[in-house]
Amino acid sequence: MTAEHARLAVVLRELRARTGLSLAALSERTAYSKSSWERYLNGKSLPPRQAVRELCRLANEPYGRVSALWEIAESGWSGRAAAPAPSEESRSQPEELPRPSEAGQPRGRRSRGGRLMVVLVSAYAVIVGGVALVFFLLSDREIPDDGGTPAGSAPYSLAPQCRGAACEGRDPMRLVCAIGPDTLTTYRTSTGANVELRYSEKCGATWARVWGARIGDRVEVTAAGPTRDVRIEDTVDMETYVYTEMTAVHPGSAVRACFKPVSADGGRECVEARVGGAAGGARRASRP
Repeated sequence: MTAEHARLAVVLRELRARTGLSLAALSERTAYSKSSWERYLNGKSLPPRQAVRELCRLANEPYGRVSALWEIAESGWSGRAAAPAPSEESRSQPEELPRPSEAGQPRGRRSRGGRLMVVLVSAYAVIVGGVALVFFLLSDREIPDDGGTPAGSAPYSLAPQCRGAACEGRDPMRLVCAIGPDTLTTYRTSTGANVELRYSEKCGATWARVWGARIGDRVEVTAAGPTRDVRIEDTVDMETYVYTEMTAVHPGSAVRACFKPVSADGGRECVEARVGGAAGGARRASRP
């Protein structure tokens, strides 16, 4: 599973959690079965575009941002991102293979080399197949069903991979802190971008995410530790959620997110919230 596919699976699990629907209820409201949703949400298979669209509809999520994630994941899944397009000349001319009599070496040597290659490929296939089987068996335990009750008898094993200071400066998506986080506050900037402060109680960390921003815009988040920031780099970032790295917090900590637009005449806008308390009022700070 590629990093893009893993990121898409995390976003889909977050949307499914937002709906409050079990896998069975999700299958009743869409054209896809319970087992299909289990595979999509665990990252075992790439969901069809229509399945992503229906989940966004149920979660009241704009489809465009998630669609961009799906496009990237689908490109990696299908191999289109890595396979170079054949040239016109190569498509028009069939590949010519040498005849056995033209190979330039005895048949016996070719035969022994071929058998050795078959043995090596077979061993590689056994190893890869074993790893895939282990991943398949373990990933069956990841998605809980019916209000948190795991599907079958397997326990829920998709746990956060860090806590507190161990999360400092790390990716909330990759370390599974972005599943079911609290939204401390959401703020819409004067340029139309949306900035959201997120907090994971299980990870003891906070971060900011932004969407609807422009290339060159920057968002930073500060709590008790270092300031973490992220910049909108390209059109893909413009169409999806972009996250800062995490910073460790404790209940009662004050968290501050600031949006810095790329335009020279745009002012710096900041919003504050408190972990475990009511969100602070959004305010726009003057640009130095």
